[in-house]
Amino acid sequence: MRAAVLTTYGPPDVVHVTTLPDPVPGPRDLLVRNRASTLAAAGVAARTGRPWFARLAFGLRRPRYPVLGGEVAGEVVAVGADVTGFAVGDRVTALTHMGAGAHAELVVVPAGGAVVATPEGLSDIDAAVLAAGPLTALPFLTDHARLRPGARVLELGASGSVGTAALQLAVAAGAHVTAVSGPRGLDLVRALGAAEVVDRTRRDVTAQPSAAGTDGARYDVVFDVAGASTYRRCRHLLTDDGVYLTTVPSVTILARTLWSARRTHGRRGVVAFTGLRSTELQRATLQEALALGSSGALRAVVDHAYPLDRIADAHRHVEHEHKAGTVVFSLA
Repeated sequence: MRAAVLTTYGPPDVVHVTTLPDPVPGPRDLLVRNRASTLAAAGVAARTGRPWFARLAFGLRRPRYPVLGGEVAGEVVAVGADVTGFAVGDRVTALTHMGAGAHAELVVVPAGGAVVATPEGLSDIDAAVLAAGPLTALPFLTDHARLRPGARVLELGASGSVGTAALQLAVAAGAHVTAVSGPRGLDLVRALGAAEVVDRTRRDVTAQPSAAGTDGARYDVVFDVAGASTYRRCRHLLTDDGVYLTTVPSVTILARTLWSARRTHGRRGVVAFTGLRSTELQRATLQEALALGSSGALRAVVDHAYPLDRIADAHRHVEHEHKAGTVVFSLA
């Protein structure tokens, strides 16, 4: 099979396509012919080894996982002897362990893992996108945000993979969303339902109210999708019972998360590691995301689709350009 492989940390060109032996499923596994996967900021971190905490997950001196990729969307081509509930020919969508192994034409996934049937009418590319950003956005917003109709939400980094999913989910919950994006994503976030749109290159929404051009607005939720700010910088934006959410850990936000867990009222700051949730929760969230996409309630937003041979170009795109949606690999 063909796969995108890296053996050292470095720039995009350290990832290259090569031929590897076809994997063999165990008695409780599925072998899936992968048709689509995605690349997001976490994949760039796994390739560069930056920031520092990425190496705790992906390897201190060199990459622990030579094949990256967290989402599999394709067709079952073999099943283990002990597998029930799946058969050859089934279309499935799955998540890999530690977000690795999916940038390949064949992928082994545990039949008891985070794998579900792909709904009829949903393309493999759309399924891969729905298995990416929404798998982070859903737990943040359902577990920590306390969304309700009329809630005021500020989203920093609204046009990326997680951002576009979070924006749609917040709008569907009846929230009034202010979406902050770079120029390339402004029309997109407006089309996805943002009540207010801010060009981050023209206005710093986190600036203190005394600064020129700020209005002193306060929010029930500040979701810093891209880790572009900090709890300290955004604290003044929160209502008295508001919450600051971020996907990017730091010593400060880790301490704030532990402190916030002991409180039922007052301003809170939370970082969550959605990839470390139990298999049962991941499977349930994956099922929910695909169902929302199949019903039309959640749109799979594709920024650009690359063939596997252009893996280095995809890494450059994610690392240096501000995405308007999700970057996808088509392995068909």
